[in-house]
Amino acid sequence: MNDVIRHLTTRRSVSAKKLSDPCPSDDEIRQILEIGARTPDHGKMTPYYFLTFKGDTRRNIGTYLSKAYEAENPGTPPAKLELESERFERAPLVIAVVSRIREGKHPQWEQILTAGAVCMNICHAANALGYNSNWLTEWYAYSDVFRQALGLEDDRDNIAGFIYIGTSTEEKDERERPDLEQITTEWSEDTKPAKGELYNKDGFGIPRKGFKL
Repeated sequence: MNDVIRHLTTRRSVSAKKLSDPCPSDDEIRQILEIGARTPDHGKMTPYYFLTFKGDTRRNIGTYLSKAYEAENPGTPPAKLELESERFERAPLVIAVVSRIREGKHPQWEQILTAGAVCMNICHAANALGYNSNWLTEWYAYSDVFRQALGLEDDRDNIAGFIYIGTSTEEKDERERPDLEQITTEWSEDTKPAKGELYNKDGFGIPRKGFKL
């Protein structure tokens, strides 16, 4: 296998709680973002932007995390608020990828897909430089209070992901991957597509809440 195939067939997310120093340098962070921006982008819309958190910034943003959590969960004990305030301190670097809908003729859905591709490219870039990563959203990606603290606009901006980056403190384990037979069909007029129905979660409907379009 060449290096790219080896990377793609072995990459694995690492829990944010298991990421520590060393952290990418400023030059490496710039390289990670440049690679993140090398994504398919219909119409060259650049429908995304970045926010980075490292060093003391991770602790400073914690004030807004705790305020947002308390606003949505009145009466939360101080210990729980302190725990929520430390979320960005789990890894030495956090990159927020914000999906921003641009004015133009290209569909919003395609612009959102581009922002998702940026998140995956950032993970690949961090891994290729020898670091580990985890692509998360969690409750604060959808918190109106926290979104406002970050400067997001309700009608155009959404968190595509918070990418936690650092060095794993332990060996990565593998997880189960999809069975391709359940999700792949060579199309013909008489063939019903394999849609992976076994991956549906019992007791849940189709999720709708999240992106604001």
